[in-house]
Amino acid sequence: MKKIALILVVAFVAVFAMFCGPGKGDNPSGEKLTSFAGLSDTVSYVGINTCKQCHQDIYNTFMQTGMGQSFDNATHAKSKGRFEEAKTLYDKFSDLYYKPYWKGDTLKVTEFRLSVADTVYKRVQNVSYIVGSGQHTNSHIINVKGYLYQAPFTFYAQKGRLDLPPGFENGHNTRFGRAIGLECMSCHNAYPKFVMGSENKYSEVPQGIDCERCHGPGGEHVRRKQMGESIDTSKYIDYSIVNPGKLSADLQFEICQRCHLQGNAVLKPGKSFFDFKPGMMLSAVMDVYLPRYKNADKDFIMASHADRLKQSQCFIVSAKNNAYKDKLHPYKNALTCVTCHNPHVTSKSLGDGYFNNKCKDCHQKTARFDCNVQLQKYQDAKENCVSCHMPRSGSTDIPHVSIHDHYIRKPIDQKELKGIKEFVGLACINNPSPTPVSKAMAYINQYEKFEAKPYLLDSAWFYLQKGGDDMFVPLIQYYYIKGDYTAVVRQVTEVGKDKLLTQKLIKQSYTNADGWTAYRIGEAYNSFGVYNEAYAFFQQAVKLTPYYPDFKNKLATTALALDKKDEAKRLFEDLIVENSGFAPAYTNLGFIYLQAGNDTKAETLYDQALALDPDYEQALLNKAGLYFYRNQPAKARPYLQRALKLNPNNTRVKDMLKTAV
Repeated sequence: MKKIALILVVAFVAVFAMFCGPGKGDNPSGEKLTSFAGLSDTVSYVGINTCKQCHQDIYNTFMQTGMGQSFDNATHAKSKGRFEEAKTLYDKFSDLYYKPYWKGDTLKVTEFRLSVADTVYKRVQNVSYIVGSGQHTNSHIINVKGYLYQAPFTFYAQKGRLDLPPGFENGHNTRFGRAIGLECMSCHNAYPKFVMGSENKYSEVPQGIDCERCHGPGGEHVRRKQMGESIDTSKYIDYSIVNPGKLSADLQFEICQRCHLQGNAVLKPGKSFFDFKPGMMLSAVMDVYLPRYKNADKDFIMASHADRLKQSQCFIVSAKNNAYKDKLHPYKNALTCVTCHNPHVTSKSLGDGYFNNKCKDCHQKTARFDCNVQLQKYQDAKENCVSCHMPRSGSTDIPHVSIHDHYIRKPIDQKELKGIKEFVGLACINNPSPTPVSKAMAYINQYEKFEAKPYLLDSAWFYLQKGGDDMFVPLIQYYYIKGDYTAVVRQVTEVGKDKLLTQKLIKQSYTNADGWTAYRIGEAYNSFGVYNEAYAFFQQAVKLTPYYPDFKNKLATTALALDKKDEAKRLFEDLIVENSGFAPAYTNLGFIYLQAGNDTKAETLYDQALALDPDYEQALLNKAGLYFYRNQPAKARPYLQRALKLNPNNTRVKDMLKTAV
């Protein structure tokens, strides 16, 4: 028996050595690396479960950090929400209530509307995922056949408060329609398996940020360790895996600011949010812009740590003094994120003393580190440097949250902050020399995604006029946003329809740039009633992006305008099968059935659309039209009234109401 036990122990040691331990010889693979292997496109990701086989202790502490707990299935263990204690959430702008609750092990949310004391509308959705560690917030994601959407409620853990998610407030509640695209997913999680030709469909979703987001793909590292390769990292750099501690201060920052520089990201041509790898410059993949303002020095967004730190005198001085002479520790003496933060350990376990000691490491000239605040005030603050020089405050983009501003500086006199907040322009934070096209796209994105201010499009046009290698796609987007469909058609005419459909707008990509351009062109032709041309470009959009419901819906409605009823019917039916939460498909399919004289089937489909969205104007009008078709105009009246409430200037509805008696 002892002999068997000994054999098992020896076997375990052998397996362990195979994965991580030193083997015979320094480099049994025979291939000496002189640059980081993970930068090659041929090196694969292996996943966190492979990493932990050799790095269990690091894995254990990392899983307690905000990154380790960034994303997971919706479970009682993951959730910080105290929903049973929270008041029912009410959005006064949409007149909708939200009540999240647990039913067994399933998190659900009910959306409903009241009239007096009666429930006149109710929709129940299962919640699949929770985003956020819960240190600040838990937000929630709904999965509809692989399509991911943000749920319309967030639990703000610091204040124990249930409220609408950031961006859903003040009349901007998108309910169950905010798509979770790659830009969101690629920062809040490890890399998912994304379905090409979609905006937000995934075949597989990981459960939290993993090791390889900071260390790069580990396939070559694992292969070499399995072969027994051993590197004395006290003397040499192990190029089989990226150790951020072996990078320069600049390259270290690139890793952190990939996600801690939230802003207006403009991808480089042909790049996607999958393409950045540790050891690269972020500007090789994207330019990240942030708005700059006068008289708003204290304002910052939640994930702007890198930008704020780089404005600090501490950083500026250390960057000048750091010569990068130490090959093994090239960031030595520089102020970087890891100067104060150990990414493998949660900050909650360290306490204020830990961070104050980091200040003392550089500021040890006097007992009070040249602090000129009154001694009593200094002592009352428990000698806490951070409380004054990196004070807690709210960010401009996330409500009910208090975080440290990473702009390290002397406390600001409130008198210095007087003045009207004034927009100065967009600053590219990670690239001092962005191209004019990049700048133009930044202003277009700012207009589309953040604030629809006309002066942003004026700035976009200024940079578009400076030209570039291929201006067709940005010009189409610019003219489309402006509503200048004549200019869109003019651009198409100059290039040629056939060339666009067979040579230019033919590439599937993670950004869906060609699919979007084809769709915008189709919309331009559609606005002029040139349905054959619109149909051709909508077809191309659907070919390139088959999982965009809006694109297929537009192709189907254009087919209907061309009297291609069978094709339109098939497309609407495909939409409902593919994405059962897409209300327009039910409405439009119902219209086809009503045209065919099947008012019963039409009514069922209209009701399904209104069960998904009680304020979908076209469904309300179609339901009213159904009652006129049945010669029951009085029954149409409540639907017309609801439609008029949504759109008080709709003269057609006003005319219909006059006859709905």
